[in-house]
Amino acid sequence: MGLMIKKPDHVAGSAVPAIIIGLFVAFGGVLFGYDTGTIGGILAMPYWRDTFSTGYLNKEDGKLDVTSSQSSEIVSLLSAGTFFGALAAAPMADLLGRRLGMIASTVVFTVGVILQTAATAIPLFVAGRFFAGFGVGLISAIIPLYQSETAPKWIRGAVVGCYQLAITIGLLIAAIVDNATKDRYDTGSYRIPIAVQFAWAIILVVGMLILPETPRFFIKEGKNEQAARSLSRLRRLDMDHPALVEELAEIQANHEYEVSLGKSTYIDCFKGSIGKRLATGCLLQALQQLTGVNFIFYYGTSFFKNSGISNGFIVTVITNVVNVCSTFPGLYLVEKWGRRPLLLFGAIGMFVCQMIIASVGTALPGSQVANKVLIAFVCVYIFFFASSWGPVAWVVTGELFPLKSRAKCLSMTTASNWLLNWAIAYSTPYMVNSGPGNANLQAKVFFVWGGFCLICAFFVWALIYETKGLSLEQVDELYGKCSKAWQSKGFRPTISFAEVQEVRGSVAGQGRHMSLADIEADVGRKRSVAGQGGYMGEKEKDYEV
Repeated sequence: MGLMIKKPDHVAGSAVPAIIIGLFVAFGGVLFGYDTGTIGGILAMPYWRDTFSTGYLNKEDGKLDVTSSQSSEIVSLLSAGTFFGALAAAPMADLLGRRLGMIASTVVFTVGVILQTAATAIPLFVAGRFFAGFGVGLISAIIPLYQSETAPKWIRGAVVGCYQLAITIGLLIAAIVDNATKDRYDTGSYRIPIAVQFAWAIILVVGMLILPETPRFFIKEGKNEQAARSLSRLRRLDMDHPALVEELAEIQANHEYEVSLGKSTYIDCFKGSIGKRLATGCLLQALQQLTGVNFIFYYGTSFFKNSGISNGFIVTVITNVVNVCSTFPGLYLVEKWGRRPLLLFGAIGMFVCQMIIASVGTALPGSQVANKVLIAFVCVYIFFFASSWGPVAWVVTGELFPLKSRAKCLSMTTASNWLLNWAIAYSTPYMVNSGPGNANLQAKVFFVWGGFCLICAFFVWALIYETKGLSLEQVDELYGKCSKAWQSKGFRPTISFAEVQEVRGSVAGQGRHMSLADIEADVGRKRSVAGQGGYMGEKEKDYEV
């Protein structure tokens, strides 16, 4: 195994169109990252504080400010909107399609930006935050769905992981713009950072008008010819090329197999193998938030200032630069190392950093040494997060589910991310700040995040399956045959779903109730009679999907 990620020699066609399309769609993450990242700086701007304050004086500096409850409302309303938006993403993506769903989501987001830009008081501002959040929630569920359904399996992890890279770039741009306008004492101090988001929306909508719909969505809708055209465009192969015909047949056979097992209602998503995968995905996304990363990006500027660091804005820019740069190793390692090892590596590294930050900050509050340690280990912590749990949580959830329920399940896993995002955004001021009714934890809050990072490590070992190098259809076979996550690394696909459908159709009255193991045994007997060695997907051949 070399150091570079290369297309396997026996894979036909070109992966360039699918990779470019996947990378462009990831641009939607800039909306996500920028919108969540800009609010921390805006809350600390003198003009915004004076304009939106209802008379409360901040005890730290004696100046007008919003209260902890108002700060919680302003920050958390976006997360509340994203929660409902993520849940609404499934019916939208299944009704309109993945491509038109993203366009509609961006329109909703733009309405929220308009309201925030026009606001001069808290009520309109939080209304804008909610609608912008609703749009971001829709986008955040549909983008990994689109990427997973279009990317080739050998590079899918890196392509989907680029969504997290785009989020980090959005966070960095937000920190830079906030830093550039913070000293203005006019409406431009907060309206410029908010209005910049119109540019991201225009770029995404124009691009999505050009890009194709996913072939798997067309298969789900029974539009096989359009699916073939879409896949032909993605793989740069003729529609009658054997590799394209085989890949399309496998997608179709897998979908028919899943549909034959039962319906795809929301209730069905909680049953059997799909229910197990849904629980895994929801817990993974929830724990991603409970690592505490958004504490840094939502409240970092205010926290660093209250800790005695003179320029909290600059430190926030530094942490965002680290966040962007550290995502690149994750995009490489997710394909070279795999999903499970990378998530374990990140969880353990984050746990160590959190314990150091909490211990030093508690033992030496306000000292210069403690401040330097805090900044240094926050940066190291962000490296561990950005190279592991940041991108890989999106990669894994994008791979878990069968086509018939993929949109519904992905919307629920994304909603769980936003639900915890909201809970953290709402509770953090009460946990960290001083004053009546607040816990005044300050640096001790990192003990809480560190404890959850330790839980993350046990969760990965027990429940995360290794899906590196598998097609989305082969992930179904993995869950059908492998009952324990820690045994998944040795899994190799041995049967295609085209063969599954052939066996089920040939066994009158019994095929519907046969397990994958029974069907595999039947296929093995037929192969031995025919003189075949094994599943063609695992043999050297002239083409492969």
